[in-house]
Amino acid sequence: MSTGIGDSPRGFEGRASYIKRPERDSVADTGSVVGLVGEILQAVRERGDEAVREFSERFDKIGLERLEVSASERRAAVDGLEAQTRADTEFAIENVRRFAQAQLKTILPLEFESLPGLHLGHRVIPIERVGAYVPGGRFPLLSAPIMTIVPGKVAGCDEVVACLPPGAHTAMIAGCHLSGADRIFRVGGAQAIAAMAYGTKSIPRVNKIVGPGNAFVNEAKRQVFGPVGIDQLAGPSEIFIVADASGDPEVIAADLLGQAEHDVRTRVGLITTDRALALATAKEVERQMAVLATAPIAKESWRDYGEIVLCADTQAMIEYSDDVAAEHLQVHTANPREFSTRLRNYGSLFIGPNASVVYSDKCVGTNHTLPTLGAAKYTGGLWVGSYVKVATFQWLETSAVNAVAPPAIRQSASEGLDGHRKAAAIRLSRQNSTAAK
Repeated sequence: MSTGIGDSPRGFEGRASYIKRPERDSVADTGSVVGLVGEILQAVRERGDEAVREFSERFDKIGLERLEVSASERRAAVDGLEAQTRADTEFAIENVRRFAQAQLKTILPLEFESLPGLHLGHRVIPIERVGAYVPGGRFPLLSAPIMTIVPGKVAGCDEVVACLPPGAHTAMIAGCHLSGADRIFRVGGAQAIAAMAYGTKSIPRVNKIVGPGNAFVNEAKRQVFGPVGIDQLAGPSEIFIVADASGDPEVIAADLLGQAEHDVRTRVGLITTDRALALATAKEVERQMAVLATAPIAKESWRDYGEIVLCADTQAMIEYSDDVAAEHLQVHTANPREFSTRLRNYGSLFIGPNASVVYSDKCVGTNHTLPTLGAAKYTGGLWVGSYVKVATFQWLETSAVNAVAPPAIRQSASEGLDGHRKAAAIRLSRQNSTAAK
């Protein structure tokens, strides 16, 4: 392990130093991905299902006659779940549903009278058709379909279409079905994003695509954005923990490794003001990793992207955390509820040592599809609001036309927009003519 002790993170010279420094930058070079994804998108756009099948055979090594999962296959997948697995899945679905329903109640329609006779407002309109990309990954991620499908159904979308890699575990199909997917397709990778963005004979075109995936999926979402909406561009998973001397190194190490096992590019870190905790956590990570079943993945992640930063004071710890803007941010301090109010940039916040990312990843109800690579500085994660549009409207009584037409006419004239000026003037003129009669 390269400690890098004494080195400071950029911008924090004299205020923070590394106890364990990351060996690599978390932003990987995706130059080779861009061109290949562009070719895939163009092929699917031009040749539809034929191209989808070719890419499935090429990348997934699976030949598919039928892309859509049939009703009987959906039932069989559900029937094939172990009783406890099904119960746990339904427990998670219900928690996610309850939280999404509570969130939806906060997104209210609006209408008010801004000036006498000037009525302004907005409507909350569910997106008509949403595409949920469900990653397969190294393991059957049973929570993945829940997080992308359930909020869409709660929001009232007419149709939620799910795509998942053809080699995904049948339990993933069951998860899509139980979560409420209207249609399920065995298509993964960039070709799935292309099919949902452009539409094929088998797969309908959607209005928005949500859900995380690998570098190819991410790049495909980036390239199709515009005609079709996307939730966000997700990078490798991240967890950071801010802690003072009250932190427990055994618990902190367990949480860091719990995320590190996701992927060899997962970024994990501890930000602390206590040197003893920093050193103890570094040792505890190595101890726990020695007996971790997923150690080959976690070890590489910890070696390349793991970090422990010792901050000079609490303010430096807060500022460093906000600069990282971690996807998952855990607070292990003596006063976590109060301390958490001082933090600004994070995808989701876990307050106190009882709140672990694993609970959110699986079943508590908050969504685990969150911003990475610093995007938490400007956005939150996937939520029920991602599946609706808030669209404004206005209507005017006579008194309002008298109030807004004159300044609109003057502004249009000053901007040289004669059509704008006339459109406002004709209404004022007709109104005044009617009033004079």
